[in-house]
Amino acid sequence: MKDLTNSKEFIRRHIGPSDEHIKTMLSYLHVQSLEELIQKIVPDKILEKEELKLDDAISEDKALKLLKQIVQKNKIYKNYLGAGYYGTITPNVILRNILENPGWYTAYTPYQPEVAQGRLEMLLNFQQMIIDLTKMDIANASLLDEATAAAEAVALCQRINPENLNKIFISNRCNLQTIDVVKTRVEPFGLEIIVGDNDEGLPKLDNLLCAIVQYPDSLGAIYDLKQIIDIIHNKKGKAIVVTDLLALTLIKPPGEMGADIVVGNSQRFGVPMGYGGPHAAFFATKDEFKRAMPGRIIGVSVDRKNKQALRMALQTREQHIRREKATSNICTAQALLSIMAAAFGIYHGPEGIKKIAERTAGISNLFAEAMQKNNFKIISQHYFDTVTIFTGDETEDFYKKALAKKINIRKLEDSISISFDETSEISDLKDLFEVFGINEKISSETKIDQISKEFLRTSKYLTHEVFNSYHSETEMLRYLKRLEDKDIALNRSMIALGSCTMKLNAVAEMIPVTWPEFGAMHPFAPVDQAEGYHFMFNDLSKMLSEITGFSGISLQPNAGAQGEYAGLMVIRKYHLSRGDKNRNVCLIPSSAHGTNPASAQMAGMKVIVINCDKDGNVDFEDLKKKANDYSKDLAALMVTYPSTHGVFEEKITDICKIIHDNGGQVYMDGANLNALVGIAKPGKFGPDVCHMNLHKTFCIPHGGGGPGMGPIGVSQHLEKFLPNHQIIKQNSGPSTGMGAVSAAPWGSASILPISWMYIKMMGAAGLKKATQVAILNANYMSKKLSEQFSTLYKGKNGFVAHECIIDLRSIKVETGVSEEDIAKRLIDYGFHAPTMSWPVAGTLMIEPTESESLNELNRFCDALINIKKEINMVKNKVFDTNDNPLKNAPHPFLELSADIWEHKYTREQAAFPLQYLKTNKYWSPVSRVDNVYGDRNLVCSCPSLDSYREEAA
Repeated sequence: MKDLTNSKEFIRRHIGPSDEHIKTMLSYLHVQSLEELIQKIVPDKILEKEELKLDDAISEDKALKLLKQIVQKNKIYKNYLGAGYYGTITPNVILRNILENPGWYTAYTPYQPEVAQGRLEMLLNFQQMIIDLTKMDIANASLLDEATAAAEAVALCQRINPENLNKIFISNRCNLQTIDVVKTRVEPFGLEIIVGDNDEGLPKLDNLLCAIVQYPDSLGAIYDLKQIIDIIHNKKGKAIVVTDLLALTLIKPPGEMGADIVVGNSQRFGVPMGYGGPHAAFFATKDEFKRAMPGRIIGVSVDRKNKQALRMALQTREQHIRREKATSNICTAQALLSIMAAAFGIYHGPEGIKKIAERTAGISNLFAEAMQKNNFKIISQHYFDTVTIFTGDETEDFYKKALAKKINIRKLEDSISISFDETSEISDLKDLFEVFGINEKISSETKIDQISKEFLRTSKYLTHEVFNSYHSETEMLRYLKRLEDKDIALNRSMIALGSCTMKLNAVAEMIPVTWPEFGAMHPFAPVDQAEGYHFMFNDLSKMLSEITGFSGISLQPNAGAQGEYAGLMVIRKYHLSRGDKNRNVCLIPSSAHGTNPASAQMAGMKVIVINCDKDGNVDFEDLKKKANDYSKDLAALMVTYPSTHGVFEEKITDICKIIHDNGGQVYMDGANLNALVGIAKPGKFGPDVCHMNLHKTFCIPHGGGGPGMGPIGVSQHLEKFLPNHQIIKQNSGPSTGMGAVSAAPWGSASILPISWMYIKMMGAAGLKKATQVAILNANYMSKKLSEQFSTLYKGKNGFVAHECIIDLRSIKVETGVSEEDIAKRLIDYGFHAPTMSWPVAGTLMIEPTESESLNELNRFCDALINIKKEINMVKNKVFDTNDNPLKNAPHPFLELSADIWEHKYTREQAAFPLQYLKTNKYWSPVSRVDNVYGDRNLVCSCPSLDSYREEAA
């Protein structure tokens, strides 16, 4: 009987291979069915015998209509809440050509710089914009949010603290979420936090590690920042300033007053509030601290032809190298949102942004003058966009009157704070005046005399040519297209990054992200205005709980690494609740993600490494010995499952039992959850905590290196320790929780619809099939490549999980051709390289995902097979050992089209090694980038456009 519905249509479109192609691949592997394949790979004791209890799959159209009905439960009031989140207008050219463009949002972190020059340039623009506006020496390419950026600033001060100072002062005029997150982050290290008044509390303290102040402060006041910074320095402390980019176009920047670190949020530069995120935080500091900076830094280097090229700088800090000594979790970035913010700065330019700031300040001035004229007292005479009015006993009445007019104002103990922004109109003042019982004639002209001359900015900013060249939509459109064309994203070809799960980010999943009902919601709006959001949160949490087998879910962690950190902090809180203050040892296999030991260190734990055996599994005897040796102090084991080596370890339940028997908890890294959904539930086979990378398994796109979401699931005994929030306490987590890990109560809430849509459109059967096909595709590729490249690790019956590691070490010994040469040569074939030299040096880790078709799998395999032929030509002396297509890869168009060709192989061998490349060719914009040069000659701001022109000449 024919199925006349289209409910399974999305499943067919998400899963790359057709049913016929699935049969072909199964036959190639000598297996009869997907079910038989899974039984041959997954340990029987963890294999789920029941189907997921989820709704049946629905069509794209039906899912969108259903979500539209849900989101319309949200009430979008006029917001004057401020507190770090503001209304903004995303220029349509940026909305359509960046946020809604898969050429930007499906790209991966720029670990392969040759295929990422476009987004690297825009990230460098972001750094330059931050440097200019803050007047600091160096800035990174974004962090997760303002609050975590402030916490990272404290961590930097810890790293450069030779005197072991342990006092941290936080101004009580900082946003509450910043205070909350900093408290959570420093608690494991026993540092003393003093929250107090800048003028009264700070001068009384001595021997500070650092002090955090906000400028303008949370109530809007602009004050003598230099005086405060001088006091901090006199107390031996480092001065951390939380600031506002738009305000810095008008007021004196912190860098001109001696600040050591400046942090904040770029959200109001064209990124919707989205009920809390995602938004790109910024982090800027002095040059002397650059090698202790957190996150990613984009630097200027040169390529093989000595042409200017960009790359991620200071990569020796990256976790895979430094592990528990890493300065931060490098995964905690918001690349797509920092790119949007930089584009906002470029499109408006210095004059355009200043005009927005002046207009915002002018409207706030009109409001404040009218309030004072009507005998209201405002708390500060010097302010930018936020006016705080003393309202005493009438505070609640004014607040309720505003709500009745569908207006959100910020209620304090005896005051009300009103924040204006880019979306504010002079006409809006009429409604505000009515709230306060004022009948005031509104002037159509604004002035800015509320900022004292001594506080006004006199220095220039955004003087670089890039911020002064693309102010028409035509020019901006073409600039963005030029940058996009330099990069490889999923809209161009397969990205087979092992452990990174680069799968389809369907357009139907992405559409709701830009709906105003999601985007215009302030994260601190009353909960009853966000009924649609909370319906979706609850529904998504239930689905994630069913998929993973964990009873408790927190959606707050806004990155995978944040999920790791939150999970470990939950475990820490659990041990403390039982009086086990000494439990601080974390066992981590040597194959673990680099973020694992970094997260353990951030949670105040001591890392003990567990060996792996010859088959890539956790060394069971080593685990038993160390678990027993450290049983009195054992806090946790961090384990990735299936393992980072691409196999399902048979002893996973035994591993968990050993940890539990020795008093510890098991944290499972959910990076490889794409191999478990529908076939096994981690909450049932041993782990106590697991984070879920929604930007991997559940289809939130990587965005060039962020956004991401890393919710955690926990067993029942850990539920009361999940993250919570001090501003919005209702439904945001238990009062007994571990504290806040993100600035917003539900993290980057506005991208959660992506995962909700995915699960709804796939249903139980679709999700299971996706897992089965992901495993099928990996095994098909492993076998197809087996004659040329051996797979390093295999599980039972000779199969792998959802990814495979191909071993290239003998090739390097025999021919001198390295894994990097192969990775760069793949660029000439139009592919982004798989994960290189991790978790095993001298290898490539390949993960095809379920979304790639058989044709694309074959095209990728054909490229690698042909590369092996080229390697053999080097081995057989047909190609020169040093001058061959692999050593010189990639080959840019300018080199191939030059009059002089000096290589010992032909142009055709370099550019068109396979026939398909003659009709579908990606041209790398640069030759191989020199990493060492970039670190030795660190430049992290925009070079002049003349330097590009000179090279092109």
